[in-house]
Amino acid sequence: MRLGLINSAWAQTGRDTAWGIAQTKALGFDSIDIFTDPLDIDVRERRLIKRECDRQGLPIISVCCVATGLVDFNPSVQRFHLDRCRAFLDLVYEYEAQNLLLVLGEYIWNQEVIPPAEQWRTAVENMQRLGEYADRLGIDIALELEPFPLSLLNNVDRMVEFTDAVGHPRVGANLDISHLHLAGVGAEQVSKLQGRVLHVHISDCDGQKHGDLPPGRGVVDFAPYLSAIGQLEIPGAVSIELEYSPDPDRIEEWVQEAYAATASLMKQAGLRA
Repeated sequence: MRLGLINSAWAQTGRDTAWGIAQTKALGFDSIDIFTDPLDIDVRERRLIKRECDRQGLPIISVCCVATGLVDFNPSVQRFHLDRCRAFLDLVYEYEAQNLLLVLGEYIWNQEVIPPAEQWRTAVENMQRLGEYADRLGIDIALELEPFPLSLLNNVDRMVEFTDAVGHPRVGANLDISHLHLAGVGAEQVSKLQGRVLHVHISDCDGQKHGDLPPGRGVVDFAPYLSAIGQLEIPGAVSIELEYSPDPDRIEEWVQEAYAATASLMKQAGLRA
């Protein structure tokens, strides 16, 4: 599997996009994931991203999208987010990437007022619509498993239930190892997602809250998860997701640390030479 980086790792530097892409290559990454919004960037930035990734020899594997409005109870909000997600899928196609990494929303109002089953049904129906659009483009949608109590997809069983309900071959799962740990999902449960996993994120955490730290900075035991992921035989990438460095002036060291630790873990697991 390739070892990639989500380019949002460089966000706090204040440097331009091309600099971050060049740094990603210089540190030794095989691929890159792009965190941007096609509704927020102009055509110059849009073209720059693909041009610089090509120039650096970094294939774009995934484009990241947070679309919590897909499960909003207002039809007008849902329509906007469906159109926005289609714009993201167009960008994935334009960048010749493999998948759209999609974060669904949460149950609102503590699962009161609006029945949870209604929000679930809304999510399923909207994902079926997006699955059809993605299929016309020949790309996939990888749904993020979020560890938060009210997230629709917060454990493996819910992910299986949801992807079964959507029933579209273009809609699958993203596995984030720190999210699995925070959700109390052991590595032995990963096999339930056989044939459904499209992409993998890796980061560490303190065991209590979302952290996206370089592996080794937290408490996650990565070896069992990586072994289980290896058995899934995913033809994709493991992408490092990092939140802000405690010392922005030394961001290169922060990302380098994450790269070295992850490369070593993947090598030990037989996932990367």
